[in-house]
Amino acid sequence: MKKQIIVGMGSCGIAAGASKVYDKINDIIIADGLDVELKKTSCIGMCYKEPLVEIIDTNGRFLYGDITEDRVIDLIDKHIENHEPIKDLIVDSDMFEGSEKAYFDGQVKIALRNCGYIDPECIEEAEEHKAYKALKMIANKPILCETIIQTIIDSGIRGRGGGGFPTGMKWRFARNNRCKMKYIICNADEGDPGAFMDRSLLEGDPHAIIEGMIIGAYAIGASEGVIYCRAEYPLAIKRLNIAIAQANERGYLGNNILGIKGFNLDIYVKEGAGAFVCGEETALIASVEGLRGMPRKRPPFPAESGLWKKPTNINNVETFANIPYIILNGADSYNKYGTEKSKGTKVFALTGKIKHGGLVEVPMGVTIREVIFGLGGGIQDDKKFKAVQLGGPSGGCIPEHLLDIPIDYDSVNSTGAIMGSGGMVVMDESTCMVDMARFFLAFTQDESCGKCTFCRIGTKRMLEILTRITEGKGKEGDIEQLEELSEQIKDGSLCGLGQTAPNPVLTTLKYFRHEYEAHIHDHKCPAKNCKALLTYEIIPDMCTGCTICAIKCPTDTITGSKKEIHFIEQEGCIQCGECYSRCNFDAIRIY
Repeated sequence: MKKQIIVGMGSCGIAAGASKVYDKINDIIIADGLDVELKKTSCIGMCYKEPLVEIIDTNGRFLYGDITEDRVIDLIDKHIENHEPIKDLIVDSDMFEGSEKAYFDGQVKIALRNCGYIDPECIEEAEEHKAYKALKMIANKPILCETIIQTIIDSGIRGRGGGGFPTGMKWRFARNNRCKMKYIICNADEGDPGAFMDRSLLEGDPHAIIEGMIIGAYAIGASEGVIYCRAEYPLAIKRLNIAIAQANERGYLGNNILGIKGFNLDIYVKEGAGAFVCGEETALIASVEGLRGMPRKRPPFPAESGLWKKPTNINNVETFANIPYIILNGADSYNKYGTEKSKGTKVFALTGKIKHGGLVEVPMGVTIREVIFGLGGGIQDDKKFKAVQLGGPSGGCIPEHLLDIPIDYDSVNSTGAIMGSGGMVVMDESTCMVDMARFFLAFTQDESCGKCTFCRIGTKRMLEILTRITEGKGKEGDIEQLEELSEQIKDGSLCGLGQTAPNPVLTTLKYFRHEYEAHIHDHKCPAKNCKALLTYEIIPDMCTGCTICAIKCPTDTITGSKKEIHFIEQEGCIQCGECYSRCNFDAIRIY
């Protein structure tokens, strides 16, 4: 067989230098006249090892990580020309165990089944990996729409965009509406860390999403589809448009699809402006219609009156990516994974203070601990785990003693967090939970559309309080006011953004109340993160009198002659931390 070199060219890989690696490999192939096929693929989730290069030869498949331009020469020389795999760089292999076995153990890839294994711009490769096979099965052996919907219901799949509403029931509501004109929409606009997952799916396997939408459109009777994708995802949009054009050429889109008389469907990409609130379905619909992205009161729900006031079904990227697999393999192939009320698998975007940041797909029901310390490799620099924020900016912070809860909708919700679209932000002992709550609330406050008074004004007041606390200006009653405002915002907001915006505050108050109290009563930050609450002091026995701290002090509050012990005048110290970061002798302590 002809040797293949495949370079991961997702956004994460490109950002890590994959384009330069690809060009370097191409130059060597041309210069040396090598009989090698150079190809592109997308992200396989192992973002912490990018750039990734895969070599396929007669001995099997070899996945290499951390490949730089300098390492390309060695890789080509040893593996391609001398048939000697470089074991130290291999992360996964058919021949022997790679260095990242723990990352792959426990994963079950359904939504991500083709990501990193196909060229997303080549429909032939997608078809070789079963793209559109489920659609062909429907066309070749006509299946009743109700049968398709019942299969989706039986699979137990719930919407992967945040709310977790049963997908099949959603489809049935739209199907039962007798209006002749219906729409189907893919929501690819989530703005939390889980959006990284959506983007990678769109970049890595756009045909899976398109096929899922086609099957959904057939089931509910829709004739027009929209993929609402934020404009900040240029590579995803490019590959989506290529895939849509290819699907049209193959007869998977257009009129009388695959010979199914009367089944017509067109899909187009609508670029959004990146507003977080447009992840909410009624705000998304308004944006597609050219209006300001603001939610409206429900009912009526989109299944009754959605886009252009016609029945509309909306699911997110991950949900649609699962549909072809379920139809092709049957409901039982999917619902064998998971728990009683949360079936299948879930994709998570691991980020924060974690060793193995990237995408993982695991069966529902595994514990948070298994994901973070198994697949994720644990905490960076082997520091102590403190919390994980699950569900995006409006998710909740889960503490260490709850690490062993199973990942399913009900268990996660019981902690005060939400499943969301799969963002998982890991925090270590150096994280201040008050400042973390302030950070996430600043995001949701900024992204509020302003329609609801409680969301618009309430989140602003909460942010002001949190900012005061982290600046050392907290006062009695602040905690109680945060709790009161949180409940009012949840009760008085129209959409999910406002209803969940207080979650980071409520969960940190629930599990880390002592940190709020320390900030307010003792004017101390236990995590030593909030600069205004820190005191810097020179340790006499460690000071060498090098003067570097005095030279770098912007307020000249450090005194002492050369080769003599220095002192910090606390009244003039602005807690900038410059002395601490510059000292080479660990002679400055923070308390």
